[in-house]
Amino acid sequence: MVTTHPACILYGGKGGVGKTTCAAATGLASADRGRRTLVVSTDPAHSLSDAYGAELGPEPRRLRAGLWAVEIDPEARAGRYERIATALAADLRSAGISLSDAEVERIFAAGAPAGSDELAALDLFAEYAADERWDAVVFDTAPTGHTLRLFALPEVMGLALRTTGSLRDQARRIGTAARGMMFGPLAAAGRADGTDDLEALRDRLEGAREVLTDSERTAFRVVTIPESMAIAETERLVARLRAEEIPVRRIVVNRVLEAHDDDCARCRRRARRNEARVAEIRRTFPELEALTLPEAEADVHGVERLTGIADRLPLE
Repeated sequence: MVTTHPACILYGGKGGVGKTTCAAATGLASADRGRRTLVVSTDPAHSLSDAYGAELGPEPRRLRAGLWAVEIDPEARAGRYERIATALAADLRSAGISLSDAEVERIFAAGAPAGSDELAALDLFAEYAADERWDAVVFDTAPTGHTLRLFALPEVMGLALRTTGSLRDQARRIGTAARGMMFGPLAAAGRADGTDDLEALRDRLEGAREVLTDSERTAFRVVTIPESMAIAETERLVARLRAEEIPVRRIVVNRVLEAHDDDCARCRRRARRNEARVAEIRRTFPELEALTLPEAEADVHGVERLTGIADRLPLE
């Protein structure tokens, strides 16, 4: 039975640590449990297609019973937000309000269009998290820097709306006709070309934040590898997640050398280093469950190889 509100699992971390593999494996395990599951890649450098060995695009594709996957193209959505800015500027000018290009840029400072890839990711998170077709949605997020900027977007768009609110007051002083010119055409234009006005976008972003901070629905899993630099970045990410009140309960330590030739001195030394790093992670994050995944001999592609990873990643 499809639930009204799908459960959400997000995988994040620095680039190249195996987030896509974890997301793809978790999606597979979820579908095998009978859940209608969507796996979403919000990383501009998509590799979900490679993980599943299937061609994916901007619309969900069914891969097998209960499993769909989609790769978001942030650039494809960037035009939506640029059109909002353009329409807003045109309508304000029609209302007799002088609005320079610099002022339009200020409205979208640090958000769209400059950060339209993160905006697209959060916007689509809101869309899929509210989609009644799915029981579970698994997100393969962009590398840490992009992910952290994504969390700030609701506040950024709040700033944009405060700025437009001030401009709306100017239009009110001009008169009722000017107000109609300002917001009527903008809303109409939004419906005609598929864009939304800023308030609708703000509502979706706030809805996304509510889901992200809901521990009953959302779990953020940090993926890392047993190396000092990766652990340091993991500390920064976990600290930011806590500051944003986003629930994180697990760390996945990938590429841990578990099986090796006892006659290989280099292998033994590396195994000891990996063991020490895993112990360091457990000491650094005593309140988080640390799961380990073995180093793969080759890239993890295809359902058969993903199944072995899925068996070590709990769904709950």
